[in-house]
Amino acid sequence: MNRLKERYVNEIVPSLMKKNNYSSIMEVPKLEKIVINMGVGDATGNSKLLDAAVKDLELISGQKPVITKARKSIAGFKVREGQSIGCKVTLRGENMYNFMDKLVSIGLPRVRDFRGVSPKAFDGRGNYTLGIKEQLIFSEIEYDNVVKVRGMDIVFVTTAKSNEEAYDLLKELGIPFRK
Repeated sequence: MNRLKERYVNEIVPSLMKKNNYSSIMEVPKLEKIVINMGVGDATGNSKLLDAAVKDLELISGQKPVITKARKSIAGFKVREGQSIGCKVTLRGENMYNFMDKLVSIGLPRVRDFRGVSPKAFDGRGNYTLGIKEQLIFSEIEYDNVVKVRGMDIVFVTTAKSNEEAYDLLKELGIPFRK
């Protein structure tokens, strides 16, 4: 079993039960999935950029990404409906905990001028979105092989009913929130 999942079961669940007065273990919020999304707007002109982004995302997540397509045409961005404009990967179970562990212990400490992540990026339903400016913070990505430095969105989907519950859960899981 992954060390983060073990910590969740043995330490985090009991502490959240005590803090929020839950009567059952099933009430305690848990991490459902992590979705990593990489928008590749430049892929409209050069499809090799999308292939590079897919390769990077596969290295980071350890899972094959799905290519996302434009839902509608936007002339200002030179995007047509059905055109490939990004890639995403949904992590669940063991892979999710492995990625979360790697992000908290290796990835985030490598961010330049890092003072913690914003506690304001909750959506009201217990989900948290974290934006990362460059994929180089992950140790799997070699700087020499990077075609273009790209950012990504990481969405933590939890079973929490409110922002406060989700905040407590993610803080316990090790996400360094700004004070």
